Amino acid sequence: MVHAQFTIRLRFGLCIVAMSRAFLLASTALLIASNASAQQYYAQPQPRMVVVSQPPQVRGDLGGGFIEYVFGDRPRGSIAPPQYAAPPQYAAPQYAAPPQYPQQTYAAPPDRQVYANADPNEQVLEPQRPGFQMDPQFMRQEVAYNGKEAPGTVVIDTPNHFLYLVQPGGRALRYGVGVGRPGFTWAGVHAVSAKKEWPDWVPPKEMLERQPYLPHRMAGGPNNPLGARAMYLGSTLYRIHGSNEPWTIGHNVSSGCIRMRNSDVIDLYERVKVGAKVVVM
Repeated sequence: MVHAQFTIRLRFGLCIVAMSRAFLLASTALLIASNASAQQYYAQPQPRMVVVSQPPQVRGDLGGGFIEYVFGDRPRGSIAPPQYAAPPQYAAPQYAAPPQYPQQTYAAPPDRQVYANADPNEQVLEPQRPGFQMDPQFMRQEVAYNGKEAPGTVVIDTPNHFLYLVQPGGRALRYGVGVGRPGFTWAGVHAVSAKKEWPDWVPPKEMLERQPYLPHRMAGGPNNPLGARAMYLGSTLYRIHGSNEPWTIGHNVSSGCIRMRNSDVIDLYERVKVGAKVVVM
């Protein structure tokens, strides 16, 4: 039995060797046939290659500049410079001459009135409050006078807010005035000791103590509380003077002075002489 198995294995091995030898011979024969076929192909004459020149292809315009120079078909150095349109020409604008307006003149502001006075070259602007109208009884006017004072005397009726300049023949010029507020009214007889046009205002010490916010001195002018004229009474601190507040006429408003409208004080100033008697009642 052992001998039979050995015999079978030996035969199988011989069969495998025979098959391998046959495969090797077939591969060698195929390789020899391939080489022979290749040699026969290359041994035949080959056709000559003919190169036909093609016309140059012209690319489209690439816009000039560096891109055209690099990628275009034009010869180097033959690139024409770019052509630019000429800038538009604008005509100079034409302007019409400015309209000519006639020079305008303006009247005095509506809140001020101009009054005539003794000096025709001087105009006095009197401020007004909106809606304010002077009570007609305080306007300057000539009235009858039956008192005992001589012509040229100034009589001040404090309770009724009138100032009289006595005239001959039982007549008098009457002006409306503002007088001292309660505690500052007074009575007495004095004389006009001095007269000044557009006087400076120097508040007395007593007034500055009561009203420390006041200026210590103010130059004369339309804004000065003494107004256009002042007549000083003896050695007292009191004066008959104008005012830049005409709406206070007919009221008790001052610190003892007698105030008048600027147009009225100018009129009185021209009529009254230094030394004239002044009676305050």
